[in-house]
Amino acid sequence: MNVAVSEADRADIDEPALRTFAESVLTSEHVPLGASLSISFIDRDEIADLNLRFMGIEGATDVLSFPIEDAAPGSPPAQAPGGPALELGDIFICADVVSKHADEYGVAYEDELFLMVVHGVLHILGWDHQTDVDAQMMETKEAEHLETIGRSRR
Repeated sequence: MNVAVSEADRADIDEPALRTFAESVLTSEHVPLGASLSISFIDRDEIADLNLRFMGIEGATDVLSFPIEDAAPGSPPAQAPGGPALELGDIFICADVVSKHADEYGVAYEDELFLMVVHGVLHILGWDHQTDVDAQMMETKEAEHLETIGRSRR
């Protein structure tokens, strides 16, 4: 896996640990080994702009995912035989909003940050939470992945 994580402006973000976790989620979800993914940390204004332009929602959010390949839960994108490595997409995280939500939910900032990484990766892989059933399935999958690194979902 090739997961690129941008350098964050905050000293309390362990980019290598987040990269390793994202790679483990992709591997566990049976994504082909050569696949690549980008995780970028951006500020409130940047994520609010993306949220409005692409989601039609005003205001800053914690994480946005932009998949390139078609995927569905349990059916990750497949590399074409002899084709180039998969480019999965981009995940954008606003650490300030993540921190705010961690405070609101009464959870550790790092736990909320790792949740946002797995949440973003699962969106890249076709998971969503548009219905209550889909949300429950996605939350269960998030909890399973977080458990592998000794973290729990709020």
